[in-house]
Amino acid sequence: MASYIDFNQPSLWASAASIAFNPTFWNIAAQQEYHNKVITKIFGGNPRLGCYALAVTIFSLGIFRDYLYTEALAAQPTHPTLLSPLIKYSAIPLFLTGNTLVLTSMWALGVTGTYLGDYFGILMDAPVTSFPFNVSSSPMYHGSAMSFLATAIWYGKPAGILLTGLVVVAYSVACKWEDPFTGMIYARRDEERKKGGKKGL
Repeated sequence: MASYIDFNQPSLWASAASIAFNPTFWNIAAQQEYHNKVITKIFGGNPRLGCYALAVTIFSLGIFRDYLYTEALAAQPTHPTLLSPLIKYSAIPLFLTGNTLVLTSMWALGVTGTYLGDYFGILMDAPVTSFPFNVSSSPMYHGSAMSFLATAIWYGKPAGILLTGLVVVAYSVACKWEDPFTGMIYARRDEERKKGGKKGL
């Protein structure tokens, strides 16, 4: 399988760099916003506008990442086994499931919930526990990885499977950082609510 991956193609490395860069960027940006209000200050002290701007940036980077991924696959060798009908068409339910997880999680969270609004102080009243969060702890990440894998299988590209592995690693690292930090943000909010409630007694 490794012989069907052309490591000399610059497009492969460009795609890998984009996959690694995106979660790194949005986590650094979110941390700077939470601690220093960098983005909010840029937008005149309006955290919601800052969150929307970050959302547009992250979404655009995602589109560019997907473009680089398809360009990388186009330049890579095809493995005949992956083109067998049974394997090739397994990509369809995989892709549909992945996109369902991504789109339904975005619908459940809304723009600010999806794009790091909690770092801007825009918090949800309660955690979302309905679908797709009742089947996946990180449906956007899991769904995105499934879509990457489905695309690789559909086009019969072992390089795509390798890049999907990088997607999984990048998102796993992001989760190890994001989940505890987000939990801390909401724990602080709940503690402040309790203190506020006691003052009102």
